[in-house]
Amino acid sequence: MFIPESYGLAVALCFVTMVCWGSWANTQKLATKKWPFQLFYWDYSLGIILLSLVFGLTIGSSGEEGRPFLEDLAQGDTSSFTSAFIGGIVFNMANLLIVAAIDIAGMAVAFPIGIGIALVLGVIVNYMATPVGNPFMLFAGVALVTVAIILDALAYKKLSSGQKITPTKGIVISIIGGILMGFFFRFVAASVSIDFTQPTEGLFTPYSAVFIFSLGIFASNFLWNSFFMYKPFKGEPVSYVEYFSKGDMKLHLIGILGGIIWCIGMSLSMIAGEKAGFAISYGLGQGATMVAAAWGVFIWKEFANAPKGTKPLINLMFLSFIIGLVLIIFARIG
Repeated sequence: MFIPESYGLAVALCFVTMVCWGSWANTQKLATKKWPFQLFYWDYSLGIILLSLVFGLTIGSSGEEGRPFLEDLAQGDTSSFTSAFIGGIVFNMANLLIVAAIDIAGMAVAFPIGIGIALVLGVIVNYMATPVGNPFMLFAGVALVTVAIILDALAYKKLSSGQKITPTKGIVISIIGGILMGFFFRFVAASVSIDFTQPTEGLFTPYSAVFIFSLGIFASNFLWNSFFMYKPFKGEPVSYVEYFSKGDMKLHLIGILGGIIWCIGMSLSMIAGEKAGFAISYGLGQGATMVAAAWGVFIWKEFANAPKGTKPLINLMFLSFIIGLVLIIFARIG
């Protein structure tokens, strides 16, 4: 199976993760112009399963190192299956809660709270489990990325300064979503052998772990997403009938593409975990917030008519982000 041979390559994979995690929401932006997010989310979860299966049967089964995908699945013990599957359940709930919070309280309030908590908590939890890297540099980098997320929030707040929102419910939901998002990665990583070349018996390689994780996402959709369909925090209820009656092939493919993009990021983050350490691979991946901000600034032109004082915030945001990433990367070298 494909295994990164150097820390430099592992970091490069983490940067791809960052781009994927920061870009998949563009498919949501396109699809939800015509139908609700809850229906898009079914195709999104199918895309995650599809990509994890393709990766497992191709790069997860080639070469002489490691264990082939199907053989690896067959030897996994109950605790490994359970841990990876629970990771999918936890991620799914967290993701849906953060999206709902954004819908209620707006991007400026919900996103930095949810992802900020997830970033800090996720790095702490994963570092405590597998302490790889210089903790001072790692957490200093995480702090600067968190500052960048806050500056991103302030920029969006200026952009929506004329809007009246009541964010209390959104804040509570963001906090819960962020806490859950901070733990999902550890559940998946706990099912993965630290040595990818000669994996520990009973534990998975990253390819099998991500596949079981994807099944956890899809299975929990029948609970979590069904709840959001019939009892949405905002907007009208959505039925399963609408998934088949309102969605054309193009809409379904956009959702599947979104899941594929996100799962490429998740897979590469797990694959990078051996050389980078799971705390660093997760921390770099969660820099996706700034990638999403870059899409908003440079592609969607969300700040084209922003009020005075917004541009310095955006510049400082990217500067804090870049310095933070450099510190996280050198935490493994130092």
